[in-house]
Amino acid sequence: MSVTVISVVVPFYNEAENVVPFFERLIPVLTALTHKWEIIAIDDGSRDETGNALQAVHRREPNVRIIRFSRNFGKEAALSAGLARVQGKHVLLIDGDLQHPPEVLYEMLRLQDRGADMVYGVRESRRTEGRIRSSCSDLFYRIFSRTSDVAIPPNASDFRLLSGRVVRALNALPEQTRFMKGLYAWVGFSQQAVFYQAEARRNGKSKWSLLNLLGYAWNGLVSFSVVPLRVWSVAGMCIATLALLYAIWIGVTTMAFGRDVPGYATLAVAIFFLGGLQLLSIGILGEYIARIFTETKRRPLFVIEETTGFDPAVRLPLEQV
Repeated sequence: MSVTVISVVVPFYNEAENVVPFFERLIPVLTALTHKWEIIAIDDGSRDETGNALQAVHRREPNVRIIRFSRNFGKEAALSAGLARVQGKHVLLIDGDLQHPPEVLYEMLRLQDRGADMVYGVRESRRTEGRIRSSCSDLFYRIFSRTSDVAIPPNASDFRLLSGRVVRALNALPEQTRFMKGLYAWVGFSQQAVFYQAEARRNGKSKWSLLNLLGYAWNGLVSFSVVPLRVWSVAGMCIATLALLYAIWIGVTTMAFGRDVPGYATLAVAIFFLGGLQLLSIGILGEYIARIFTETKRRPLFVIEETTGFDPAVRLPLEQV
């Protein structure tokens, strides 16, 4: 009788101070289970001592395996690298800053044993975030749900337990620009929420600035919706209609009351308004074209500089060791 394996995928980026506290909390949770387990830690091009801290953990616990990127490729690439290497029937995605409580894994496993292919964590509150970030996040979920063909549950995080077939489906997706929250929803399967209380970071500061989060949100909208393109088609039709009505009005008033004094201010405003609108629409079109350009280059999502604890016979594409 085979023993079920649980794989844990955790990305790290400049989290040297959190490495030891994280594993001291996670490993006892895994050890208490009747499953075999492995932890795949991805060092996403950290510039501090994160890599050395992970190596020290591996020397004490060989089930902790390490993937080290050649530079910072981002969290989406780190999660993808970990998913490409997992061996478990259950795969837990978790952050390394201790905001995701590992103890929730017990409830996640219970829900997955009852038939859920994906159990996703939902924050009960955003008290650990500022008001501006929380408001922007709520706005993003509302806009995304109204413009995309897939629905992302509000306040759902990357804290998830995935079944093997969900992992296989995610690994089969070929796109280079990856918005993982959208991909989780896109692959479908049975999904179940589990609520948790997000904890404050143990050490350090979040690597996600407000500007980074806005860029991340925009990437998600462009990746899963064509509404931004359609908006400008509608805007063009409305402006053309208004221009036609204005032309008719000018013709009628000229025939009825004679020629009016030329409106230089009106003309200047119209030119600048339409010029700005055209540049904005071209910019949005350029966002989609840039993504097409990125996909056609077919560059790998990441480049691996070094791996630790893996079978040497199993290699990822373009892996360098």
